[in-house]
Amino acid sequence: MRNIVLIGFMGTGKSSVGKRLAQSLAWDFVDTDWVIGEVTNLSVTEIFRRHGETRFRSEEKIVVARLSQKEQMVIATGGGTVVDPLNLQALARNGIIVGLYATVDTILSRVGQKNERPLLKGTKEAIEELWSQRQECYAQADFTVDTSEKNIDEVVSEILARLERMTDDEFTRVSTH
Repeated sequence: MRNIVLIGFMGTGKSSVGKRLAQSLAWDFVDTDWVIGEVTNLSVTEIFRRHGETRFRSEEKIVVARLSQKEQMVIATGGGTVVDPLNLQALARNGIIVGLYATVDTILSRVGQKNERPLLKGTKEAIEELWSQRQECYAQADFTVDTSEKNIDEVVSEILARLERMTDDEFTRVSTH
């Protein structure tokens, strides 16, 4: 069985949903940001502060290439991972891409002031602009679930139901991304 890859903007629930989804499937769960942290011995925030976004994206590309070759994993990606089309292609070769969507207001209420996400620093307008710029990348998902008004279990149930309803033809089409 192929991987399930969760994409979407920061704060849409990829890590929380991913953990619960992996438990439901009895699969492994991995978060690309966590793996990057383990490999570099630095948090995402620290990598951005010390070395910048370019270094972070370089580490991310290596992690994505490695994880995309695994099987039966639920992979939560960072918010900007699929902005690079090569990352999306690698993940899609062996995975079903599930987009998680939330409104900007929902995202801001979820991350609040405890925000340790380097790209969410700034005004609401700046965050809305980044959110808007990335929607086209997230729209390439095989299907999308709006998490704005749902709890984790509801999102997991919807993903599982959508996966079950995929016909063999859809599954084959998805696997040939």
